[in-house]
Amino acid sequence: MYTGTAVFDVLLPSDSRSLKAKRSYVRPIVAALRKFEVSAAEVGALDLHGRAEIGVAVVAAEAAHVREVLDSCERAVAGRPELELLSVRRRLHGDDDE
Repeated sequence: MYTGTAVFDVLLPSDSRSLKAKRSYVRPIVAALRKFEVSAAEVGALDLHGRAEIGVAVVAAEAAHVREVLDSCERAVAGRPELELLSVRRRLHGDDDE
């Protein structure tokens, strides 16, 4: 069994000057990521209006499948024209990890 996580640090449009406006951008991204059968949520920068950290987690039998799903999620986030993907942090854990 392999688990993988990714945290996407994104810059939101300048018109997201309130937490309500921020949610209007983050909620559709999280919904789109869940279509890849991952767990997804806003996980950081919760009080910043112009930034968001969105985390995803996936479990699979093969490490290659975990990487493939995380690649798809990254492409989905990077392809959204309304935001800028600043960075991605990934981790992969397998049965042999302590």
